[in-house]
Amino acid sequence: MRKISILLLCLLISIVSFSQEENTESKWVPRDPQKFETTHSGTFNGQKITYKAVVGETFLKNSKGEVTGSLWSTSYIREGVDSSKRPVLFIFNGGPGSASIWLHVGFFGPKVVKTDSEAKTDDGAAPYRFVENTQALLDLTDLVFIDPIGTGFSQVEGVGKTSDFWGLNEDATSVAQFMRTWVTQHGRWQAPKFMAGESFGTTRAAKVAQVLEGSGQTMALNGIILISQALDYAGSSSWEDNLTSFFTYLPSQAVTAWYHGRAGKGKTIEAFAQEAREFAYGEYLTSLFLGEKQTQAQKEAIAEKLAYFTGLDKAYILRSDNQILMHRFKKELLREEGKAIGTLDGRYLATETDKVAEGPVLGDPAGYMTGAAYTAVFNDYLMRDLKVTLDRPYFTSAEGMGGSWNWKPVPDGAYWEPSYVSTARALSEAMHRNTQMKVMVANGYYDLITPFFDAEYTFARHNFPQERIEMTYYEAGHMMYNRQEDFDALAKDVRRFLEGMLK
Repeated sequence: MRKISILLLCLLISIVSFSQEENTESKWVPRDPQKFETTHSGTFNGQKITYKAVVGETFLKNSKGEVTGSLWSTSYIREGVDSSKRPVLFIFNGGPGSASIWLHVGFFGPKVVKTDSEAKTDDGAAPYRFVENTQALLDLTDLVFIDPIGTGFSQVEGVGKTSDFWGLNEDATSVAQFMRTWVTQHGRWQAPKFMAGESFGTTRAAKVAQVLEGSGQTMALNGIILISQALDYAGSSSWEDNLTSFFTYLPSQAVTAWYHGRAGKGKTIEAFAQEAREFAYGEYLTSLFLGEKQTQAQKEAIAEKLAYFTGLDKAYILRSDNQILMHRFKKELLREEGKAIGTLDGRYLATETDKVAEGPVLGDPAGYMTGAAYTAVFNDYLMRDLKVTLDRPYFTSAEGMGGSWNWKPVPDGAYWEPSYVSTARALSEAMHRNTQMKVMVANGYYDLITPFFDAEYTFARHNFPQERIEMTYYEAGHMMYNRQEDFDALAKDVRRFLEGMLK
């Protein structure tokens, strides 16, 4: 027994010792934020401009002033001008869990990647096209690309935990803290301020706009650009029993069928989209809510019209109870050809290995036919142009975030029942408090994850001030800027939107 006691005591001492060593090793040592600064020049909107690029980290802190995270950003700052009132545009992507790479080298940055504009050819293997972006906004505003914690180089530091950042409220609070810190460090409190977000980045933007109006440091925004908006998830979640989604997705299914020659022949995309809108708001909406109160003849009539709009077989539609889930539509539209269409962009096609599966089995061709190009050019750009030398990878997507994300819109401990995520009301209230803020909503016709009709449905509700909402449309998908014609059109629309508020 005595030997056992001694062994236990030695084990206990070793455990305590190891624990102390572990705590010592994990204790955060105060240091200065890292940054990599370079100087560049380019011609944007016809103006020769010299600018500074700063890839750097900002320490986020809790209410006690303790460091909780290291948020990295890339700032492009024009030189040779008075910066005190120089506009600044904060930019981020979505996910949640996506870095800002897509908007950075896809559209807003001084250099951009080019994939097949017509969505027919895979990006293949390196090398890829990476060109000067003469339409970048550096003549008009400075640009700040934000990588939320867990993405890019950003990570938890000090006393922080992933739960401090990986949630709807937590994420918005951390991004708002970064924005206030950046504005303070660069003396921009008197400067016009804008945000641009894509996908979940629009969910975030609405929440950040709300957060910025509180916390004892009110910071009003001049405008927000929402690319492929996702403010109210009821209209962008194609799930069984979600009647709203069948309504909001129908026009996107219709124009995608039109694009692939399966519906709307002889009509323009605008005319066919409008026809689908009217059917959705009329007979289809009524049918969805009547359900089994309809006669078989009524169901047959609706199925006939759904076949007309979607290009799918009427018998298949009837078997689906006149409710076509998006993953099934993507597989069914060109099933006879053995192909599935893209989610982010319905123009993309993939030859499937499993021809009888209910939905696509290879993933989203709109993603994997462009993703390698984005990743390669950005990593090379960081190293060669921006002179970043870090001993860890740049994560385009956060690892492990999906299952750990807290979607609750209320503080911990407050009562909440599961419901569809929505920050639409938050943005509406922010616009009512800030009566000069305007919002631009950019929509891709072939976006099969955040449908354009859902944007219309969302902004028609929630008491949005209609006179300060601008809708724009493009003949591509979620990342409409991958199509050159839409890149050019979006660039003009964004510039016009910003210029209108800077007069």
